[in-house]
Amino acid sequence: MNFDKKINRINTHSVKWEMMQPYYGVDPKIGTPMWVADMDFEPPKEVHDALAVMANQGIYGYYGNDENYRNSITGWMARRHGWKVNPSDIFTTHGLVNGTALCVQSFTEVGDSVVLFTPVYHAFSRVIKAAGRKVIECKLAIKNGRYKMDFDAYDKQMDGSAKMVILCSPHNPGGRVWTVSELKEVATFAERYNLILISDEIHHDITFETKHITMPIAAPEISDRLVMMTAATKTFNIAGCHTGNVIIADKKLKARFSTIMEATGTSANSFGLYMTQAAYSFGDKWVDSLCKYLDDNRKILDATIARIPGLQSMPMEATYLSWVDFSGTGMPKSEYIDRVQKKAHIAASHGETFGAGGETFLRFNFATQRTELIKAMARLENAFSDLQ
Repeated sequence: MNFDKKINRINTHSVKWEMMQPYYGVDPKIGTPMWVADMDFEPPKEVHDALAVMANQGIYGYYGNDENYRNSITGWMARRHGWKVNPSDIFTTHGLVNGTALCVQSFTEVGDSVVLFTPVYHAFSRVIKAAGRKVIECKLAIKNGRYKMDFDAYDKQMDGSAKMVILCSPHNPGGRVWTVSELKEVATFAERYNLILISDEIHHDITFETKHITMPIAAPEISDRLVMMTAATKTFNIAGCHTGNVIIADKKLKARFSTIMEATGTSANSFGLYMTQAAYSFGDKWVDSLCKYLDDNRKILDATIARIPGLQSMPMEATYLSWVDFSGTGMPKSEYIDRVQKKAHIAASHGETFGAGGETFLRFNFATQRTELIKAMARLENAFSDLQ
């Protein structure tokens, strides 16, 4: 578990490294990609070994008899989250963006609305709108520097068109681990407006001092309207295998989702199942070490941001994605973005893509080698040195 190992990702078809110049004007040879949510770390050795088994077989056919794969998922959820999952409740999708799209098709109709607590992961809005549905943006409030939900305000936005609500838990990009009481409020909100609740918990393994609570544990009473989405991809840096889990306990919801799976011809990726099973079966110590390494990286980034007047990073409880507010600089967006991209040579995700409330923020992915992070933070501090 050497997270300091430098890995050259240039000319490897890495979106994170090779597309930052076309998108952000940052040369990968001199800059640092801190946008796409993948890590610059190798996954556990057992994941490599699982792929080697496939290579040694020499035949790459359809995957059959997935009992051990499903058991690896249920074992992980029980061990790490205290959540008992029935193996038959698991649907395997091509990642969770695909899972979200399938949920939109399964539980809403064209013209319906879907509620998002914004700012939030931008792919949600993209797939909802592409499917001919509308988005109701329920803007998160900031209290004591952290995101909070304001259901009094959200109640006023409900116009009867919403059929589904998506919760990002832990929250991306704010790094919040929602409390049990907050999760119960979301569940009550879903019941009040008869909404199917999609709980995207893809970041639930990467937490620091605050323990993540799964929605089925926080609000078991809403199992008849709850759809869970999880994956090993963010946890183990295997996003390229495009494998996610949509977990549904309710029989009626399960039947609706199953019909759409069949209608779209969605089936599992053999490579992803091999990798996921290996990661969930042998990855506990690796994840524990990863979280410690990321927490130390987080402290380095936060300390740098604190030294730059006008910048404020939102306190993080989970994920490796720091959410930094630039409004205190008094600069127009174009100026602070130019400083980040052209002077600091950092590619960071632009806040407005995450929806209402993200306009003055940038999101920084700090899941990289510490030496690379330290160099990037030095360039960032230098790019705003005239403010100090």
